[in-house]
Amino acid sequence: MKLTFEKQLATNYKSASQKARILTEQWVDNAIFCPNCGKLNIDKYPNNQPVADFYCSNCREEYELKSKQGVIGTKVVDGAYRTMLERLTSSNNPNFFLLNYDLSNLEVINFLVIPKHFFIPKIIEKRKPLAATVRRAGWVGCNILLQSILQTGKIFFIKNRQAEPKEKVLAEWQKTLFLREEREISAKGWLLDIMRSIEKLGKREFTLDDIYAFEKELSALHPDNKHIKDKIRQQLQVLRDRGYLDFMSRGYYRFT
Repeated sequence: MKLTFEKQLATNYKSASQKARILTEQWVDNAIFCPNCGKLNIDKYPNNQPVADFYCSNCREEYELKSKQGVIGTKVVDGAYRTMLERLTSSNNPNFFLLNYDLSNLEVINFLVIPKHFFIPKIIEKRKPLAATVRRAGWVGCNILLQSILQTGKIFFIKNRQAEPKEKVLAEWQKTLFLREEREISAKGWLLDIMRSIEKLGKREFTLDDIYAFEKELSALHPDNKHIKDKIRQQLQVLRDRGYLDFMSRGYYRFT
């Protein structure tokens, strides 16, 4: 996979932001395959598409591209806060491509996809309304809190200037597709919170008691549930049935 931009594409543009947009969008259009079905070269929508930037003509998955020079950081600036919340429960909520680049070297540093099923309201941060002195006074935008997204929800094509095998990208995508079957935000939130607890353990094999250690934290996240341990066992069973975990023996699990 080529990790450099085509410099000549931006020669007619003076603005650095315009150059970056042209170069990054063209690179994605030429270099990236669909992580859902593996089709080579996804397709670019015409400019000013209201929802997404790219789509796959084979499986119809849609992707919105966010690009940033330098370090990606812990947040990504997005559009209107209310629109984003509405999109989280809609059928046309796109997946997110995140591109981190070095414009001085015209080189891609990191490129990853965050599947749309990892987007829930708690990872969306409301920004302050625009001041009364600006053109869009009162407009409220939002940030995507990257640090609140599970590591399994950050699927790298390029990591630290190194391309990941295509087979690995496709496998990581398929691993969490079961989350799309959870239509209710609260049900998906529970699964994601248990998955996050497993990630925090930092080990592939763990016990039920290891997850019980998060009881207080999970209770704070879900104050209406008075049977946290029962819910933990239920969610671990769901994750086992979906192939996200292996059940090794009574009270013992392995992260696949």
